[in-house]
Amino acid sequence: MHAENILICIAIPLIIAVFFLKGSARRVIAFFIAGMGVCLLAAYMGGYLEYALALSTEDTSIFISPVSEEVMKFIPVLLYILLLSPSDDELIIAAIGVGAGFATFENICHILSNGSWSITHILIRGLATGVMHMICLMALSTAIVVLKKYNAVTFPAFMGALDISVSFHALYNLLVSRAGISSYIGYVIPVTVAVAIGMLKDKILHKIDA
Repeated sequence: MHAENILICIAIPLIIAVFFLKGSARRVIAFFIAGMGVCLLAAYMGGYLEYALALSTEDTSIFISPVSEEVMKFIPVLLYILLLSPSDDELIIAAIGVGAGFATFENICHILSNGSWSITHILIRGLATGVMHMICLMALSTAIVVLKKYNAVTFPAFMGALDISVSFHALYNLLVSRAGISSYIGYVIPVTVAVAIGMLKDKILHKIDA
């Protein structure tokens, strides 16, 4: 399986679709494509570091992937912030697009490489691993929105928010690395956090505006 070929096949129709869309729909598709691209770059980086540092696949998943993947996911969003100064809603939309693109491409490559032998496995990939990738970036972007409202977007504050995202990712990978009760807890956490963010995000931002 060549991940680059898969990316090309998926991206080309989406790139063409961008020219026929406007507004937030165009942004979502554009950042979705960016998310798939950085997913491929993160895989290159993780594979190189795994080989260079002589790490096992499990160690790479716990110690390397959370850092490389969260940093790579945030690069398109960071460039968007620095170059275009988006509104709060536009920033969240960008984060959702990148996170969804990253999660979708990773899931496709994983299923093509390892097979889809059971519906349980598919649901875990979609509702656990896939959701985890999206909510990490959403939470990080929401934190930046909150920091902006308090005029507290400093380098230490930004790195703190990024560290929380990386730590959450690493915790998930650690929990699901072993079969048993810990893996079940890990599978439940992403959906639980996604529901909490969806319920509380608007309330928190509205309270800050007030």
